[in-house]
Amino acid sequence: MIVAFSVSPLGVGEDVGEYVAEAVRVVRESGLPNRTDAMFTSIEGEWDEVMDVVKRAVAAVEARSNRVSLVLKADIRPGVTDGLTSKVETVERHLAAE
Repeated sequence: MIVAFSVSPLGVGEDVGEYVAEAVRVVRESGLPNRTDAMFTSIEGEWDEVMDVVKRAVAAVEARSNRVSLVLKADIRPGVTDGLTSKVETVERHLAAE
């Protein structure tokens, strides 16, 4: 399972990087495969372990803000591992074939 999520505090102004860093720290310390880009953090693992990390990432932001926005998208595909890498490699292979 891959979950791409974005967590952000509301009502704290435009500069939210410090808050988001707390959430990303939780993800990185989880030990699960993950990637962070400008819009989302993606994490891969089993349902319970991924959702636990998302919950703790939200809690890390919530500890410093009264209101939190969470956007979450999940690719639930049993039996697939290394999807964070293999999905991108598939697209790159198709691009190289052109």
